[in-house]
Order: sequence, then structure tokens, then C-alpha cells
Amino acid sequence: MARLLGYITRRLNQLAGLLAMLLILYIAGHILLEIAMRLFGASTFVLDEFVGYAVATLTFLGLGYSLERGSLIRVSVLLDKLPRRLHWLPELASTLLALFSFATLAWYWGHNVWRSYQRGTVSDTLAETPLWLPEGMVLLGMLLLCLTLLARALSLAAGDVPTTAKGEG
Repeated sequence: MARLLGYITRRLNQLAGLLAMLLILYIAGHILLEIAMRLFGASTFVLDEFVGYAVATLTFLGLGYSLERGSLIRVSVLLDKLPRRLHWLPELASTLLALFSFATLAWYWGHNVWRSYQRGTVSDTLAETPLWLPEGMVLLGMLLLCLTLLARALSLAAGDVPTTAKGEG
């Protein structure tokens, strides 16, 4: 079960990482387009809004991907003091705490997304973007992180030692 969930989350995180990479390319392209247009006295008028949505989306979509690859900042003062065979215990505790925290955040954020959708809330800009779209992408990233944390917790509980930082594991 833990291995299957781990496989699924790895594939989903790869897809999310690819989407985050494409969003970075979009941001660069939009900024270059805006620069070129301003040379001729024109503008898209949505640069800051759409780039902001893209940055929020790629940040949250990249969390699970970063966690899997050991790219998140870690403070390992406690782990350094423990024998290697006991590392799984604080790893499991911190993973469960992070899972609880992000699941709670995702729950409330999901209510916010649903409320925006039901009310038809749009941005106060020229584009009038339905706010549930960018909010929903952030929620998707949070849910993917929760799934990744769950897979990690199950893996730790099963005795597997997932890679936790570059060079470890």
C-alpha cells in the first residue's frame, strides 16, 4: 500500500513539477511580451495579476516535488544527535505534524475556494478572473503535498527510509 501510494505521488509530483516549470516559462514569456509591448506604448494590463497567480501556483505545486527530492530546508539538529537507526521516529513525528498542519490549511482553503466559486467572485482587475481558478490551483498543490506527506508517513511507519536530503537515505 505504502509503495503504491509512493509511486502514485512520485508520478503526480513529476507532473506538478513539469507544470511548475512550464509556469516559469510562461512568466518569462509574459514579462518579455510586456517589455516589448511597452516599447510601443501598449500593455497587456494583466502582467502583475497573472504572474502573481502563476507564482502562487508554481510555489504550491512544487512543494511535494521538493519534499520528495530533499530540496526543502531542513533543520537536523535533533537528528544529528540521534543514532541513525532512530532517525525514523522524529522523521515520522515531523511528517505527521506537517501533514496535520497542511491538511488543516487545505481544509479551510478548500472552503474558501468553494465559497469563491459559489459566489462567482472575480478579481477587481480588467481581466475579472474568477478567483476560484488560481485559488483552486493553490489548493491542488496543498492536497498534493498532503498526499506526499501521507505516503512518506506510511513509508516511514513501514520501516522504509525515504531520501530526506541530498545524499541521505
